[in-house]
Amino acid sequence: MDFSVKKLASGAGVFFTRAVQFTEEKLGQAEKTELDAHFENLLSRADSTKNWTEKILRQTEVLLQPNPSARIEEFLYEKLDRKIPSRITNGELLGQYMVDAASEFGPGTSYGSTLIKVGEAQRRLGAADRDFIQSSMINFLTPLRNFLEGDWKTILRERRLLENRRLDLDASKTRLKKAKAAEAKAACEGEATPDFQETRPRNYVLSASASALWSEEVTKAEQELRVAQTEFDRQAEVTRLLLEGISSTHINHLRCLHEFVEAQATYYAQCYQYTVDLQKLLGRFPGAFVGETNTQVPPSGVSPSAATIPVVPAVVGPCNPSAPSMTFTEVSPPSTGTRKARVLYDYDAADSSELELLADELITVYSLPGMDSDWLMGEKGNKKGKVPVTYLELLN
Repeated sequence: MDFSVKKLASGAGVFFTRAVQFTEEKLGQAEKTELDAHFENLLSRADSTKNWTEKILRQTEVLLQPNPSARIEEFLYEKLDRKIPSRITNGELLGQYMVDAASEFGPGTSYGSTLIKVGEAQRRLGAADRDFIQSSMINFLTPLRNFLEGDWKTILRERRLLENRRLDLDASKTRLKKAKAAEAKAACEGEATPDFQETRPRNYVLSASASALWSEEVTKAEQELRVAQTEFDRQAEVTRLLLEGISSTHINHLRCLHEFVEAQATYYAQCYQYTVDLQKLLGRFPGAFVGETNTQVPPSGVSPSAATIPVVPAVVGPCNPSAPSMTFTEVSPPSTGTRKARVLYDYDAADSSELELLADELITVYSLPGMDSDWLMGEKGNKKGKVPVTYLELLN
């Protein structure tokens, strides 16, 4: 019981000291230990990553599930750690309604038979939509959510701990400064030798005692400062390593983004192919989809522009695994083959094939055939070497 009370009192004392230091810093009455520019840059980059990841995650959820009630229901199931029940898509529901209507109107009638054909096509479109949603949830949304709920919370916890260590360090500096000032004052008061015939010896004794006490306080404050400095440096290093891991997070999110675009391309290709097959099945475009060169008049109710829609090869099913995945088309060089780029962060070359980079410097970059999409060739002065794309901001 005594131990718990002492521990509680000690914790309350530390909290009070930090609160006093924080308040004095806000009022301009105490100095604050500033972090270096590189560390501040890492903090800003991490905050931006977190904010934009949240926005992209939320808007992608809106894209995949426009119904806010359904999103809330899925959110509750997720928080309760329960399996989200499978939900029929709007396309599948529409297709089912059409097939049921055809059964009532008579499948032998023109309207009934057409309803069956269109209904089956809507079912296939709905199934493709469901596959696209599931693929996007697994390959894109889940990694983003894991970062926000895992890595980011770890970074946030270590940042709060670093701020507490900084407050302890600055409080120790303030305590040492005050102790030294009091020691100097006590020393000045006790420098003169007392006249025992005219003054009271007791005052001299008290001054000497106070000077000794303040000397002991200075020694204690210096020891506390060394401990606080060591803990602050250790926590700063841990936090810095976590913040530098944001570069790996960007690379992981980039790979997930490629998979999302591939799934989206497959989905739209399937939808296009299903609708084309349905049009051919209904006979709405007798010659536009079989490669005939003569121009035919479209039937009534169909615009001339729709009757001459060109047919492009559609991908039905997953993308070809042997074909190269997403490439950095956004960083492909212009007609001159090169472009300028600004370096965002310092980069130490791993070997002689890589180029050393300094933040904010301008370099010339270009790509080579067969080169990894995560790298570009960089050139500054007479030096050439590979540079990571994530460390660059392309200017033209």
